[in-house]
Amino acid sequence: MKVCLISGEYPPMQGGVGDYTHELGKALAELGHEVHVLTSAAPTMQYPIPDTQCPIPNTPTTYRSIRRWDWGCWRDIIGLLDQIRPDIVNIQYQTAAYGMHPAINFLPLRLHLSRMRRHLSRSRPSQPTGTSAYPFIRSAEGHPLTVTTFHDLKVPYLFPKAGPVRWWVNLALARWSEAVIVTNVEDLKKLSVYPFIRSLSVVPIGSNIHPEPPVDYDRQVWRAKWGVGPDDILLSYFGFLNESKGAETLIRALARLVQRGYNIQLMMVGGKIGSSDPTNVAYLRRVEGLIEELGLGDRVLWTGYTPQPEVSANLLASDICVLPYRDGVSFRRGSFMAALAHGLPIVSTHPRVNVPELRTGENILLVPPDAPVALAEAIARLAESIELRRRLSEGAARLSQDFTWEKIAEKTQALYEKVANATERGISRLEGR
Repeated sequence: MKVCLISGEYPPMQGGVGDYTHELGKALAELGHEVHVLTSAAPTMQYPIPDTQCPIPNTPTTYRSIRRWDWGCWRDIIGLLDQIRPDIVNIQYQTAAYGMHPAINFLPLRLHLSRMRRHLSRSRPSQPTGTSAYPFIRSAEGHPLTVTTFHDLKVPYLFPKAGPVRWWVNLALARWSEAVIVTNVEDLKKLSVYPFIRSLSVVPIGSNIHPEPPVDYDRQVWRAKWGVGPDDILLSYFGFLNESKGAETLIRALARLVQRGYNIQLMMVGGKIGSSDPTNVAYLRRVEGLIEELGLGDRVLWTGYTPQPEVSANLLASDICVLPYRDGVSFRRGSFMAALAHGLPIVSTHPRVNVPELRTGENILLVPPDAPVALAEAIARLAESIELRRRLSEGAARLSQDFTWEKIAEKTQALYEKVANATERGISRLEGR
């Protein structure tokens, strides 16, 4: 099958959606699919070209060709789809990755109208032999079926006081997609009340950081490089800073633990803010101001953006990973998935809906959100018990095996095939076959 993944961000841009698209594309290619990625243009690019003129087997071909994700991007997207002629286009949706503009939300409707013109004409265009295993999908203009993966359900910007209209725009994206993927049960519950969504499935994300530190990695040497002694407790926080991730709660909990005499430090792993959402700059300033106010400057270590092996080494060097999300822990969080993949003892917050796989005391410790006292107590409990840390570590590693990229790609492939086969049956009925 020929697949085109659309994402507003993609490596080397920093962002979880881009990393997800990269990993999914590689895993689909390993399954034998021809994968193309359409993403944002580099600022200095003069014209759209693929990353490689001679595609490497089992790797995606990447087109960095969209300068602005506004209404004008339709022309560029459709032009590239006419060139690639994919069977499926899979939009990786997170509104910040598209500059908060709603144009991408209406792309499935635009492609749907093109297919309707084909059906109404009741003519079957000639198709070059050997171009696809699913030649019935595309219209004469080469427009594929659309699948949308919602990485979250945050709404785009339209105009001041747009209110419910902004949510309607997200529903339009879901309504005109042949299938919708969500990454967690919370979003599934929210979208399942809308009967016009034709196919709704959960396919989780995986870790974009593999547990592969540098070849010469030595844990104690690595910790010493950061000024962390063998008996110190090193906490890790992973992911870009924004309002939903509870960094201020973590800083206040750290202050309480320092006051109680714990030999403890906190490593902020990775870049401070991503490439797609500059509004997080103000939140970063608040967190930095709180660290200074509480006198924790020498307790908080910032790694900055580093290559993936170094990210892995920093996570493995820590004793406890603390992820106090304000909206609750979720499998949609790449930072959480990375902590699981590295087999870290994790402290996080109660999910908004029940997640049976998460069992506090077995593979995670859960506390209420926005509760620095409870968070400090949970960290202290782990700091004082090597046995509890070991148990949570082993539980996290076992759970992570459910979220490998191979399994994620296989679930995604099955959904693509289901959509394609359902479309073939529908066209057969329309044409009386």
